[in-house]
Amino acid sequence: MTELVIQSTTLPEAAITAFGNELGRSPDATRGHSARWRKVAATPELKALAESHQVDIAFVPENRRRADFSLLVMDMDSTLITIECIDEIADRIGVKPQVSAITEAAMRGELDFAGALRKRVALLEGLEESALEAVYEERLRLSPGAEELIRFAQESGWKTLLISGGFTYFTHRLQARLGLDHAMANTLETQAGRLTGRVLGDIVDADRKATELRALAARLGVEPSRAIAIGDGANDLKMMGASGMGIAYRAKPVVRQQAMHALNFSGLDGVLNLFTQD
Repeated sequence: MTELVIQSTTLPEAAITAFGNELGRSPDATRGHSARWRKVAATPELKALAESHQVDIAFVPENRRRADFSLLVMDMDSTLITIECIDEIADRIGVKPQVSAITEAAMRGELDFAGALRKRVALLEGLEESALEAVYEERLRLSPGAEELIRFAQESGWKTLLISGGFTYFTHRLQARLGLDHAMANTLETQAGRLTGRVLGDIVDADRKATELRALAARLGVEPSRAIAIGDGANDLKMMGASGMGIAYRAKPVVRQQAMHALNFSGLDGVLNLFTQD
């Protein structure tokens, strides 16, 4: 048996009532915008009920504790932050529709990620490097609940890794801003203050994300199963599969289907409700 958790950014009372009627009892606990029932078996009816009320549903092992984990690994674009940085950079040079279409296909797993990234970056050739700062200052926003999740991780003693198929310009600034332990991404080549349309070095793709998760776990002396990995795109699936808890955040369908848990209506702080004990 497991514990059932339902949650959303604003959990409707009607949803709590509907689940209570289905289970024949009131929730055993409520916290913030979540409700929890103990000793519940997963059924298609409960999953359908969550979908109809547009709330997130999770079946959580009864003994899952925050102390069981040592590492939080997060994707950046459309996960830790609300935007796809490359799409917003492209908007500065008038090629956002072309770049966004490639981004969407890559995140759905329809394109080779490395090739798709090089194709998108090539469209940015000649753009002034100052456009990156404008995107960071004017358009980059943290996802709801991001700061709460990171604070929870730090209070729990977890190490944090931000790993992105995006760019170091943004990951390094977010690392400093949020106090993250590690950050890794791709480096845009520049010459004379302008983007060349090329990426330096190897691309951070799906395989690299999984490899870096395992490598950091090894350096910490823990198993990868003690990692939590959060992402939204197909290039996050291997990383999530290597972890002990893979969480799809506002993700593409292919990612939601394969993740252990999915947060479609909650903020990133919804992760806090996926533990049964402190």
